[in-house]
This record gives sequence, C-alpha cells and structure tokens, in this order.
Amino acid sequence: MHASQIRIDTVTVVAVGAVLALLSVVLVPWRWDAWKHRRTGRSLSTLVAVVAVVTACGLAVNSAGSFYPTLGSLLGTSPNPGEGTVADAGPDGRDLARTLATVGARAAAGHGSMLHLTVTGRRTGLTRDVDVYLPAGYTEPEWADFRFPVIEWIPHFPGEPRQVATLYGLPDLLDREIGAHRMPPTVVIVPDPNGEPRMAHDSECVDAVQGPADDTYLAADLRGWALSELRVRSDREGWAIAGWSSGGYCALNLASRHPQWYSVAVSMSGYDRAPQDVETGDLFHGRADIQHANDVTATLREHPSPLRMLVTADAAAGDEVAALGRLRAAVAPPAELTTWVLPASGHNLDAVRSDLPPVLAWLDAQLGNPVGRTDPPPGQATEGQILPWPLPDPGTPGSLHGTDAAV
Repeated sequence: MHASQIRIDTVTVVAVGAVLALLSVVLVPWRWDAWKHRRTGRSLSTLVAVVAVVTACGLAVNSAGSFYPTLGSLLGTSPNPGEGTVADAGPDGRDLARTLATVGARAAAGHGSMLHLTVTGRRTGLTRDVDVYLPAGYTEPEWADFRFPVIEWIPHFPGEPRQVATLYGLPDLLDREIGAHRMPPTVVIVPDPNGEPRMAHDSECVDAVQGPADDTYLAADLRGWALSELRVRSDREGWAIAGWSSGGYCALNLASRHPQWYSVAVSMSGYDRAPQDVETGDLFHGRADIQHANDVTATLREHPSPLRMLVTADAAAGDEVAALGRLRAAVAPPAELTTWVLPASGHNLDAVRSDLPPVLAWLDAQLGNPVGRTDPPPGQATEGQILPWPLPDPGTPGSLHGTDAAV
C-alpha cells in the first residue's frame, strides 16, 4: 500500500484521531505526579497532548472540506499517478495507439476510457501528468473521420488528475450522459495544474513572475499536443474548460485570457482573483499589470469576448457569492453569464459530486458535436475568428504575451 491509497478524510480516521487526542489530554493530569522524571514526563506528555489535539482538529477540518483526501495528497506526492485510469499511454502519449485496443474493448460495453500519460510542453518545457478520457465512440469505425469536442477539466488544489476520476467520479458520469445521448461524444483532458510537490504550491494556473508558466502550459502546450495526437476539434467552439474551487478560477481565467481558443467556461464554487496566502504565495511579485491581467472581472470588463460561462456559488460561502456578484456586474455582450447560487452544502467533494450532473447537462447545451475532418486545420483562419488580446509579459521563459497565440 502506498500513500495515495491511504484515506485520511473518512469518519473512522477522524474518530480515531479524536479518541487518541482525548486519551492524550487525560493522560497529562493523570500522570502529572507519577512520572519517575517529572519534568521530562510532564513536558513530553503535554507536547503529545497538544500535537494530538491539533492533529485531531486538522483531520476534522480536512474531512469536512475534503482538502487532502489521501496521505499522498497531503504529502504532495503521487506514487500512483495513474490511479483511476485503465491504461498508460506513456510520455507525450507515444503509446496511445497501443492503448486503443483497451479503449475499443471497453467501448463495446458502452464505457469510455480514462488514460494516463505525461505531456511535455513545447513552449514551456514543463512535464506534467495528464489524464485523457476517450468516449466510447472514439474507436468505432463510424466515428473514424470525425473530430471530437473537448472539455479541459482543471483539478482543484491540492488535487491532481487521478482525483477527478476517483473522487469526482467524472468518467462514469460522462459514460452515462453520452450513452443516453444527452451529451455528444466528448474528449476530456485533465491536466495536473501544479506539478509536484503540491504542499504549499498552489500555482492558480497563472504564468507566475519568477515562476513556472502554468497558464501557457495549460492553454497553449496542452492544446498543441491534443491537436497533434488526438482527433479533436481545432476551432474555439469545440473547446470548453471547467473546474471546481481553484480549478474554477483557472477555468474562468484561462478562457477570458485566451478567448481565441475557448468558447465555454465553467466555474464550480470558484472565484475571480488569485489569492495571496500561505499555500499560493506571491505569484506576481509586485507586478500590478500581471495581477490585473489575471483578474477575471477586470478582463471581462476590459476585453469582452463571446464566452459562454456558468458560475456556481454555495449560498453560505460569502466569498463565492461576492465573486459571482462582481462577475455579474462586469459581464456585457458578447459574453454570456449563467449563475447558480446553490443550497448551502459546504466546500467539499460531496457537493461537487451532487452538482456535476446538472453542470454536465448545461455543458451539453453548449458543446458542439463531433465534426468531419474537413474542418479547417489547426491555426488556419476561420470566419468569425476571435483574436487574442495583448497580454503583459511576466518575463517567464516560454510564456504567452502580447498577441502571441502560437501553440
């Protein structure tokens, strides 16, 4: 058993932590005068009690919020990054053809397939784990000459691709929606937005000043790889981006910064501005222009584009509701904003799982269908093309800036 299999968010773990904390606290007065070496015994027993109480409280808070579902996520390591997938397609998906036999076998039973691979960015040089969901129709002969729409799904911090399958249950939901013809056959790309180690390393999917070019990797590098290796649509109407919590901010920010590539964005319980806290640190290092260019509200107000957005907020989460209000005030045509204030259920994975079906139903109404191979090739100008707006230069090697839109 490895760290990624050890759950630390269950009721049992919380109960055990609480019992141990209680026993540790009781031990202090009970043994206060009974220690052979009183000073040492008193000091150690008090220290153990304090650590046990803090740990028990941390486990309870973690369970309520599902922040670190496993010991592996807490430690910032992924000894089994392929968990939740059915095959490994290797570096840059070079073994993708080999996995198609597995994909085809699962398709015969009406199941799509989540594959694990790594992608090294052509611009940034970053290498990250990526999971790719291929719908059941991907290997069927009647779909051989079609390109599929794409949803890029950004995991929450400190999440990683495998958690979208194992904790969100997204592949099973996709199978159900696609199988019932409520959703077109769709390719879903789930990248790692942070890399390892994850502890105190929340990238917020931005091209950080003096940091990695995560925005460029997620928007340009991943798109370029997908257009090269997968049968996916190249037009912006064929691409949507979604996420929960920090992944929701990532989705809104990437779509509004790169409307030439995305037409649809979904933020589930996200926000509109990157925080500056212990986990995130200072992403902008005093560069007000870079910080402003990653403020979704400001971008939508100053660079309006034909984006269709769904933003949800928990009714009891003041920060989420406040962000939703700012977005409502900023959005104007040609952008379209749909907002849902959901019943209070907490910022946790149970809420995500209950909200996913209606979110997928909304996406179904926005996604285009698979199209024939006769659509314009990647990079070719198309009618109604949306041009990039000039991004400030963060000075990060490989990052997109100005009106550069090369993948």
